[in-house]
Amino acid sequence: MKSIIDFQKMKLDNEKISMITAYDFVQAGIAKEAGIDIILVGDSLATTVQGKKNTLSVTMDEMIYHTKLVKEGAGDVFILADMPFMSYQTGPKEALINAGRLVKEAGANAVKIEGGAFLKETIEKIVTAGIPVMAHIGLMPQFINMLGGYKVQGRSEAEAVKLASAAAELEHAGAFMIVLEAIPEETSLVIQKAVNIPVIGIGAGRYTDGQVLVFYDVVGMLAAAPPKFVKKYADSRSILIKALSDFRDEIKKGIFPSAENIYK
Repeated sequence: MKSIIDFQKMKLDNEKISMITAYDFVQAGIAKEAGIDIILVGDSLATTVQGKKNTLSVTMDEMIYHTKLVKEGAGDVFILADMPFMSYQTGPKEALINAGRLVKEAGANAVKIEGGAFLKETIEKIVTAGIPVMAHIGLMPQFINMLGGYKVQGRSEAEAVKLASAAAELEHAGAFMIVLEAIPEETSLVIQKAVNIPVIGIGAGRYTDGQVLVFYDVVGMLAAAPPKFVKKYADSRSILIKALSDFRDEIKKGIFPSAENIYK
């Protein structure tokens, strides 16, 4: 299994890091077979699996459950788990307890936390206990009520400087990696120059140390149009709909089950 040391080496060697957000045993197994470097169990399960409008309702128990499912299918792939809304904002002590649950109960190798420099003490607390932490800045879905929705961040020079400063402080606090979400490419470059740890982009341009997308987006399973930063590598939704339609038709016509599907 790759470790946080390996990811740092990949950055130094200019080897891009691949990350996919997955939520269950089957998806994790596919990611493993595809050679993905990191599987993120995202709180985005609220919008992709549960059909919610945002990620705010996800609970610790739900994150632990889905991380366990991914752990079963991931084999030796590095597993990163999101800390859900209000599992860390209430203080470093509770954050450490919840991070510990994701590692000890669910099998995660590291946790991810959304937020800026105000989380320094929290990250230090978790890292000191032996749990690697990935930071997440830019568009932070858990902060949509403050950000006014899902909007691109860091478009002005002042915002870019602020994000770069936050990234540097998060690295100093002990974060081993940072996700940049929905920011202009130029801002991404400013941030990368401010840190020495790997930077992973999702809608952050071409020059990050790696990229992450959601499993359902990559394979084209969702009905809604994806964000601009998504590239759909397959149209599996259409394939699945056809498969189920054919199944239905064969039932209606008495074709299924056939002789080869019957026990004797």
